[in-house]
Amino acid sequence: MALKESYNSIDIEPGQGGPASETMQGKTEAVKRWPKHPVIYEINTWVWLRELSLKYGQSIDLATVPEEEWDKIASLGFDAVWLMGVWERSPAGIEISMQNKGLLEDFKRALPDFTAEDNVGSPYCVRRYVVAENLGGPQGLSAAREMLRSRGLRLILDFVPNHVAPDHPWVTEHPEYFVQGNADDMEKDPASFMEKAGIVFACGRDPFFPAWPDVIQLNAFNQGLRQAVINTLLEVAEQCDGIRCDMSMLMLNHIFERTWGSRAGEKPADEYWATIIHAIKATWPEFKFIAEAYWDLEWQLQQLGFDFCYDKKLYDRMEHQDAESVRQHLLADYTYQEKSVRFIENHDEPRAAKTFENGKGRAAAAVILTLPGAKLIHEGQFEGRKIRLPVFLSRRPQEPVDQELVAFYEHLLQGVNHDVFRNGEWRLCERSGWPDNQSYLHVLAWCWVKGDERYLIIINFGQDAAQALVHVPWDELRDQQWRLKDALSGESYDRSGSEMRDTGLYVDLGPWKFHLFQVSIL
Repeated sequence: MALKESYNSIDIEPGQGGPASETMQGKTEAVKRWPKHPVIYEINTWVWLRELSLKYGQSIDLATVPEEEWDKIASLGFDAVWLMGVWERSPAGIEISMQNKGLLEDFKRALPDFTAEDNVGSPYCVRRYVVAENLGGPQGLSAAREMLRSRGLRLILDFVPNHVAPDHPWVTEHPEYFVQGNADDMEKDPASFMEKAGIVFACGRDPFFPAWPDVIQLNAFNQGLRQAVINTLLEVAEQCDGIRCDMSMLMLNHIFERTWGSRAGEKPADEYWATIIHAIKATWPEFKFIAEAYWDLEWQLQQLGFDFCYDKKLYDRMEHQDAESVRQHLLADYTYQEKSVRFIENHDEPRAAKTFENGKGRAAAAVILTLPGAKLIHEGQFEGRKIRLPVFLSRRPQEPVDQELVAFYEHLLQGVNHDVFRNGEWRLCERSGWPDNQSYLHVLAWCWVKGDERYLIIINFGQDAAQALVHVPWDELRDQQWRLKDALSGESYDRSGSEMRDTGLYVDLGPWKFHLFQVSIL
């Protein structure tokens, strides 16, 4: 987001919609093995490269990242890396942001010794979808992608559908792609409109907040824009394996119409995302679309073709509500669950170490990493960083590393680095208690199975000790003895399968404690 922290109607350019070329086929072959439930690592690219340059005492860009740094990322068991903020940022956007008092206060709050040089612009105020030369340019990105691919990792980049920077080429070359105003608008609401080359453009906006003065609003209803977006994304898809789409719900027909009314023109019969996604996947069938989404519109976006959508509701329930609220959320349709993105922090949210304290953060991490859908881990989350950095900044303050938390995440990621968690089948488990002991309501439990591989996860998502009977939904447990080995503690327990299936597995867990059991027959 800027300044804050039907396909049938579209024609594909000649050669873009037919059979893939040999090069395209090779690239598609390389990425077709996406797991159903990937683990994604988000990196603030500009900050990361700056810190690597300091670490190694030389200028490092995407082409020259030392191999041991890629090895370190790969060793943690991720399936994809999201290099956040690689596209050209806007000099015009930087100038506007430096006049914004609220933003400058945010910069100084996060970075007390902030200087103007630290502001490299918002990654969501895109001047061109070309990799910034400061980061290594297109060749640097290509080299980084090869480093990732050679380690079995895929690459995710950003796409901002709602708006572009005021110095984006489309502003002068195709003003019809944008929502426009008039002189009266400029006079009455100068904070929401800007004039470029004699044309008044609307600034980008979310309908519930003031306009973002550093970006210009694209018109989701304009057919020419849709074709231009398809052409742009076909080029982007040659450079990566998926995109995270900023504020995706803003482009839904009913949202866009409500936000812009008659300024947008006639509402098309087809949805923007159905058009765009269909066109890209016709050439790149394994290319992934990930939606940043809010307002309970995730299901609709999934139906329009998104592979995964942010699960902000789960995040909010884990932060503000109890285990039973989390469990109720997990009763949603499985097709919704497996297309959700689980997280406890990202660049738009506060740091998890500050939000989820006193053991709750570890339990929350165990929740998201053992649920279906995509799992998102944010760089710095392992180390226990607490300062949320505005995305404009190329530098962040030093913070002490929580070595125990680092070891915990490494252990947990290793514990879930198995195919059963990537491509298996997930089921929520029932749990029960006793008339005089309702602490079972603090317990969350679910299981995974793929072939002979089985895991049972049991989490006390509460600040008091909890006891429960967990009912494991595997009929084949009966009449056999089973071993439950905790992948984190290494402790083993032998139990009757009939008891686990029919009576329930008894557990007694301290506050925020959990088991990650590998279940095998004796």
